[in-house]
Amino acid sequence: MSVTLPVSRRTAARVLAALVVVGLFAPAAVQAFTPADAGTPGTVGLEAGTIDREANGSTVVAIQGFHFQGQGSQKKPARLVSVASDGDTEWVYNGSNQNARWFYDVDPLPNGNLLVVGTNPDGTTIAELDPETREPVWTERFDFTDTHDVDMLPNGDLLIANMRQWNESADRSDDRVLVYNRTTDEVVWEWTFRKHYPNDTDGGFNEDWTHVNDVDRIAEGQYLVSPRNFDQAIVINRSTKDIDYRLGSDGNHDVLDEQHNPDWLVSEDGDPTILVADSENDRVVEYELRDGEWELTWELGTGQLSWPRDADRLPNGNTLIVDSLNHRVIEVTPRGEIVWEYYATWGPYDAERVATGDGSNGPTMTDQGVTGSYRLYGSAGLIEGTGDSLTFSAAVQNTFAGTVVSGPATEFADTWSGVTPWIRPVWMGSWAFAGVVAGAVVLLGWLFGEVIAQRAQIRAGMRRAVEDVRTR
Repeated sequence: MSVTLPVSRRTAARVLAALVVVGLFAPAAVQAFTPADAGTPGTVGLEAGTIDREANGSTVVAIQGFHFQGQGSQKKPARLVSVASDGDTEWVYNGSNQNARWFYDVDPLPNGNLLVVGTNPDGTTIAELDPETREPVWTERFDFTDTHDVDMLPNGDLLIANMRQWNESADRSDDRVLVYNRTTDEVVWEWTFRKHYPNDTDGGFNEDWTHVNDVDRIAEGQYLVSPRNFDQAIVINRSTKDIDYRLGSDGNHDVLDEQHNPDWLVSEDGDPTILVADSENDRVVEYELRDGEWELTWELGTGQLSWPRDADRLPNGNTLIVDSLNHRVIEVTPRGEIVWEYYATWGPYDAERVATGDGSNGPTMTDQGVTGSYRLYGSAGLIEGTGDSLTFSAAVQNTFAGTVVSGPATEFADTWSGVTPWIRPVWMGSWAFAGVVAGAVVLLGWLFGEVIAQRAQIRAGMRRAVEDVRTR
């Protein structure tokens, strides 16, 4: 006669917890051993997505890369990548070749070379790179803490956006825009933000007060500048040092929210126009100055893009967009169709269509007769969220929209989507990563429960250990 012993509740709970943990970790384990070309979301490296129309020549992409507290990842290096018109990767230049842990701006120069900005904890490196040999023609090194953008002026001087210039002795920010003469090795002009803004802007001075991430010469003696943390794009007059134009204002996130890389256009009617990657609003927008007021004339990809950091208007009227945390560059028609797409992990920052030169060289949306808000469509969807599928954070936001917890859910989703791409392995999709986090939480809860359940035995064991030490 056989006897079946009852399973204790504690044993059943352990089995259930183990099954939950295994189930949550399983998708990540599968992706870890899935080849990168097997179509699993999150496993792409450098490859083409949708290519409905071949591009007009090569596209060069500056990829930021990832380093944390001096520790880097060989799988997430700073890189420059040249992409052929059909989406094939032509060449890759690793940032370690010029001691750059991060790459930011890349500009095609009139002579066919590339102006490249890279940084490391010791300072900023600016180089003119020959794309044929991938060798620098010249290199300038500065002890600037951080620089994301440099523009070469017609006379060869360098126009530099110099951020994170913290003056410790004076307890203030010295963030500035400056012009550097390479021949004389001196700063010949500078514009310091604290002299032109209330010092309590964005909550007051801190080590990254302005995060000025872009500067472009738009006319003789006029520079378009992007103090990201001030939520605005401004045009500085070099002679008077006045602000000639200002789009947005500090804290008004309905207009701009920590934008990147604004470009200056002028409509056929002569209206100043700014095209800008409105990063924290996850959209690209175009504003036109009419009767002294900036009007939003075009909006693209709200909630579909993930922290876009560059948008250039091409001569054909399309827009080339760097969708940074979706790890891709896309060319989009005025009404939102993706006609050219290239996936580039890890964290693309800037992209330029080499044949059309630096920045925007195309018509405004008003001149094309296209205004309003448009959704993206036509992606290959090689990474979750870039096609028809939703990322984990987007699903959370959509699930709780319109409920009493909509606010906290949106805040959680925004924080999750902003933080996790910097720590998530490039081969892991957003849902698999969410499973890993949830599995870790369950595992920690399980371990904590075991400690509580076994606390008497643990205390007894600790007492015996102490007594053994005393009797020796």
